Amino acid sequence: MSEISKQGLQYHIHCRPGDVGKYVLLPGDPGRVPKIAAYLDDAKKIAQNREYVVYTGSIHGEPVSVCSTGIGCPSTAIAVEELVRCGADTFIRVGTSGMMQPNMQSGDLIIATAAIRDEGTSRQYLPLEFPAVASPDIVWAFMDACRSNNIRHHVGVVHSKDSFYGEVEMDRMPMADQLKSRWKAWVAGGALCSEMEAATLFVVSSFLGKRAGAIMLAEAHDGMDTLCKTAVAGIQKLLEKDNMNSSS
Repeated sequence: MSEISKQGLQYHIHCRPGDVGKYVLLPGDPGRVPKIAAYLDDAKKIAQNREYVVYTGSIHGEPVSVCSTGIGCPSTAIAVEELVRCGADTFIRVGTSGMMQPNMQSGDLIIATAAIRDEGTSRQYLPLEFPAVASPDIVWAFMDACRSNNIRHHVGVVHSKDSFYGEVEMDRMPMADQLKSRWKAWVAGGALCSEMEAATLFVVSSFLGKRAGAIMLAEAHDGMDTLCKTAVAGIQKLLEKDNMNSSS
């Protein structure tokens, strides 16, 4: 065991137990962490190492953290594993995605109920037959947050992948025919958007006995404020429900 882990300091995220709240928002981009944290009360930067930037603030007095995961599933799995060791138990991916259905518009929000495991990291945890599913109470909280604020949104299955350019530049790939055939199948099945972290987040959280969900922005950069506000509003809804359940 390293000297770092003996001291409780996690090797990658550089946080200790007590540094983060039970509730953690997980953007991919480290630059989005302070933007999301600005909607929390008294948020402070806790750590920065590699792709991991961590802030902790509060909502209604309950500690809430924001931690970037970097791009993709391997670094997301590391973040979740180490955040759990620091005391976190509820994870919400907050990110961007490419829309897949014709009825969608740029700037729409997508609330994931489950994710297609078209990536490799989650296979190191559980076989492909095991579904990558979001926690129902998190789905409910974000649906409620969107409806309460009249935000256009969609709820359903999302697609998680490992290769960004394998999606956006399929034609130049050696496996172009297979990639396009699979993409058509995902679309026909009703997948709402494509992104790079949700499936592993759901599977790792399930394996660790924790809750996870995801809310994403469809192909827009000017909708980031709406995404951040809605992410925090969803946490507020979830907190209220959790507090009601604990007091009953």
